[in-house]
Amino acid sequence: MRGIKLFALSAFSASFLSFTPIHKKYIVIDAGHGGNDMGSIYGKFSEKEITVNIANEIKKLNENQDQYEVILTRDSDAYPTLQERTAMINKLNPEMVISLHMNSDPQKESTKEGTEVYIQNTDGSKKLAEKISKKFDVRKIEERNLHMLRETKAPAVLVELGFINNTKDREYVTSEKGQKEIAQKFTEIIREY
Repeated sequence: MRGIKLFALSAFSASFLSFTPIHKKYIVIDAGHGGNDMGSIYGKFSEKEITVNIANEIKKLNENQDQYEVILTRDSDAYPTLQERTAMINKLNPEMVISLHMNSDPQKESTKEGTEVYIQNTDGSKKLAEKISKKFDVRKIEERNLHMLRETKAPAVLVELGFINNTKDREYVTSEKGQKEIAQKFTEIIREY
């Protein structure tokens, strides 16, 4: 009798553990620029490399959980067009979209530093921006008419992670430690959303 109970219990455990929800939640991380589009550049550093490194780190940090799946619009030096990105995003219908970028201003060495978040005029986008502002040193949150925000149906934000031509910001976002910390903060934001 005891053997039958154990067998039934192990069969239940196996079927329960192998069950995966049909309606999986998707989180899209968009690494800005790519391919021939370098984005902002400072010396040997380019926006396209910084954003894809952080996007890949976010994906890596979220691999061993089954609440949602992180999808990247690019994981290498490719350039999907903005139209291709938003078409893919709208087909997936994700919980949220975070588009990663680096800021720059015309000065050679910028005195501006910190994160800027651009949002859609939706409650989901505003809520996401608020969560981001609790983890990062956010200079401003502002509504913007940008393709990624305008054409994406899911709650989306575009995050300028810092100024590539500000020494403090650049040193942080290009360091392995900085990229891991940024990825960790976004992982916490995704889990708390």
